[in-house]
Amino acid sequence: MKEVPIIETNRLILRQVTSDDAEDMFNYLSDGEVVKHMGLPLSQTIADVMDEIKWYTSILEEGTGIRWGITLKDVGKVIGSCGFLNMVSKHHRAEVGFELSKEYWGRGIAGEALRAVVKYGYDHFRLERIEALIEPDNLPSQKLVEKHGFIREGLLRHYEYTCGKFDDLYMYSCLKNDFN
Repeated sequence: MKEVPIIETNRLILRQVTSDDAEDMFNYLSDGEVVKHMGLPLSQTIADVMDEIKWYTSILEEGTGIRWGITLKDVGKVIGSCGFLNMVSKHHRAEVGFELSKEYWGRGIAGEALRAVVKYGYDHFRLERIEALIEPDNLPSQKLVEKHGFIREGLLRHYEYTCGKFDDLYMYSCLKNDFN
């Protein structure tokens, strides 16, 4: 089984998520404000969270992505996640995604995790392009990626069908040379 490498920042340890983290993850994946823009249904049970953890494992094993659990160094519990999906190594590109427990919003934690993961993608996966697909009404995520060098390329109309509806998504990208 493949391992998720540990990434350390000033305040965070990004690490592999395990079934032991399901309870902590349930705290934010069952919060409507957190999952509103994720294209995921609200987690109703720990089993729903276990399905998400299984997805993290499957994309790692398939080589199409990697997801880190976000933990604060002094706490250790998973308070969110950040990572790559839809990786296409042939074209040196991947999509980045992230979410964070509401109680930690506004502290720069998501930005610190995003920056570390993007840097890891350029350094270790030899990515040239990292994309972020963000719903038009998700202004905080748009501001976050823009702050880290992502440029809005356009609107993808009815790009995804999630939770019983079609979603428009802004396509953002950050090329290796754009990364500040």
